[in-house]
Amino acid sequence: MPHVNWTVTPERFDSPDATALRRDYYDEVASRYWQRPATAAELAEGLADDGADRLLPPTGQFVVGRHEGRAASCAGLVLTEETVAGSAELTRVYVRPEFRGTGGGGLLLAAIEEEARALGVRLLRLDTRNDLVEARGLYAKHGYGEVPAFHRRNPYAEVWFAKEL
Repeated sequence: MPHVNWTVTPERFDSPDATALRRDYYDEVASRYWQRPATAAELAEGLADDGADRLLPPTGQFVVGRHEGRAASCAGLVLTEETVAGSAELTRVYVRPEFRGTGGGGLLLAAIEEEARALGVRLLRLDTRNDLVEARGLYAKHGYGEVPAFHRRNPYAEVWFAKEL
C-alpha cells in the first residue's frame, strides 16, 4: 500500500526545514552518545563546518521527507574522494521519533537510493554506532549488510553497512 501521507524530495541542506532536521539529528546522536542532553554550544559546534555543503550535486544530494506536509525525515549522500569509483556514503539519515514506524524510513532510503543512481552510484556505504539501534534495524530491513570498516575518519563509527544498487 502506498504511503500517501509521505513525500520525499531533494532539498537544499540549508533550507529552514533541512537545517532543523539536521539539528535534530545531531541533537539525538550527540545526546545518546553522551547519555545526557547535548548543549546548544555542542550542537552549534557539531553543525559548524560539518561538510554539509557537499550535499549538493555534483558532490552529493540531500532529501527531506514530509509526513502530511510536516518535515519529518532527512538523508544525505556524499561522493567522496576516498570511496571507490561508483560508490558514495549515506549520511545524516534521520526520522524524527514521532514519525518512526510509519513507513517513512523506507521511503527515505528509496528516495536517496534513486538520487544516488542518478549520480552514477552503484554502491552505497555508511557507518553508524551500536547504540543507534533504530537506524541499524532500518538499514538491515532495506538490504544493507554489515561490512568490514571501509574508513576510520569517523571516530564514533562502530559498524559499517553497504548496499549494491
